[in-house]
Amino acid sequence: MPDSFVLLDADDPQSPVVLSVPHAGRDYPPALHATLRAPAASLRTLEDRHVDAIALAARSNEALLIQHRPRAWIDLNRGEHERDPLIDDGARGSPLSAKVRAGLGLIPRRTAAAGDLWSRRLAGGEVEERIAADHRPYHEALAALLERTRARFGVAVLLDVHSMPPIAGSAARVVIGDRFGRAAAHRFVRRLEAATRAHGIAYAINTPYAGGHILERHADPRGGVHGIQLEIDRSLYLDRALDAPGTGMPSVVQLVRAMIDALADEAFAGRPPAALAAE
Repeated sequence: MPDSFVLLDADDPQSPVVLSVPHAGRDYPPALHATLRAPAASLRTLEDRHVDAIALAARSNEALLIQHRPRAWIDLNRGEHERDPLIDDGARGSPLSAKVRAGLGLIPRRTAAAGDLWSRRLAGGEVEERIAADHRPYHEALAALLERTRARFGVAVLLDVHSMPPIAGSAARVVIGDRFGRAAAHRFVRRLEAATRAHGIAYAINTPYAGGHILERHADPRGGVHGIQLEIDRSLYLDRALDAPGTGMPSVVQLVRAMIDALADEAFAGRPPAALAAE
């Protein structure tokens, strides 16, 4: 297994729910620091800061995949083709998505707070190496895990766990994304809505985060693989500086645990009687 991620309880899935944490990595390679123009601390705004700790504390027997490499190194929630020609010599002339144009492609180019991140352009081979070493292995491992889970339970439900900065002008502290119904059956979203309401937390569906490449690539509701992206407001669980775990962390862990239980319950509820009797 590559050093860039950790995979827990994947060989023998015990739950239909699979957890993925692609953006919480804090293992910054020396090669990244060597090309950095912005202050190193500015890269933290790209992290889903400490949301991996929430997933680890909330899980019981669910398989869990956590990326250790940071999003600044390579973004697992972008496709391999989403390469930015303004920073990547290997980028091709395909139409650019809004995210790539904004500097948030496969290799993030800039942040709103820090501006341009890198002191030089990246050779195409450098990016290819990151894809081969970090991006592709994560997605291959996740695809295999979801297939094993679906084969065992007849259904797999991916909960892709992220965090977000507070949304200006919105009361929502949690965003549940299913790519506007394309990534998951609505019954799973309804269960997450109910769990969030029960914890007294305001939420939104698909706005402003509907789910990215991970759901697009791995979710297949007709094939029995459902995918939901969960965004948690960092002010719910971090300190005032949005840097270290804060006093709200235990409550958010309880919320995510309730969400996992709701998804598992719904997965079993939706299975045909024959599948249940066969176990």
